[in-house]
Amino acid sequence: MPAEAVKTLVQAFISCHLDYCNSLFYGITEGLVSRLQSVQNAAARLVSGALHWLPVRRWVDFKMATLVYLSLSSMAPAYLAADCQLVSDDSRRQLLSSTNLYSNYGDRCFSAAGPKLWNSLPADL
Repeated sequence: MPAEAVKTLVQAFISCHLDYCNSLFYGITEGLVSRLQSVQNAAARLVSGALHWLPVRRWVDFKMATLVYLSLSSMAPAYLAADCQLVSDDSRRQLLSSTNLYSNYGDRCFSAAGPKLWNSLPADL
């Protein structure tokens, strides 16, 4: 099969499904992440011969942080932006996290996970 056809099939059937709403994967168990990672690694081998792409866990964190950034920049829908409120801290601006309002399952919701992830980023970033 031609290389372009393989790339198209991998994008159509694998990559788009791993990428679509992958912020929902935030906080899932390591067992589930390893399953997703093995699928992604197989796709990488098919397309480029590489062993892997960006690890799934890091990709999910990146997408979540991007949603927070868009919320803070007023480029996200209002229902997301309402969950991100900046508060001042000694050395940098942090997001108000409402993690104390949720159970362990609630820690995965955007209003809790987004600020937690954002606040964990390096200050110079």
